[in-house]
This record gives sequence, C-alpha cells and structure tokens, in this order.
Amino acid sequence: MSSTITLRLPRELKDKMRRHPRPWSEELRNYIEQRIHSLELIEALDQIETRAKTRPTPDSTPLIREDRKR
Repeated sequence: MSSTITLRLPRELKDKMRRHPRPWSEELRNYIEQRIHSLELIEALDQIETRAKTRPTPDSTPLIREDRKR
C-alpha cells in the first residue's frame, strides 16, 4: 500500500525542473529512502554507543591476585 504526499516548491525551482525533464517522483523517492536508511544507521550507532558506555568493565584485580598466589 502506498501513500501520497504533497510538496510545495518555489516557482523558480518548479520552472527549473521543467527545463530538466526527469522522473522527479522516482528521484525524490530514492532520496527519501536513502535518507531514512542513513538516519536509521545513525540511530543504531547511537544505541550501540549508549550500550557500550553503560556496559560495566570487569574488575580483573581478584583474578590477578589469585594467579600471583599460585
């Protein structure tokens, strides 16, 4: 299922688009898909960074002391 969105453009930009006939709908759709993908990657990296900061670092002191006793 698809949805329709409306985009308001300045008249000068619309005139320039007419001078350069292209499949503008397809190009805009591709741009939006790429932008969403980039935003999702940034969000995933932020979550990974947050998890990495909150992960407790193990204290190896007891292990080292135990090993030295041997």
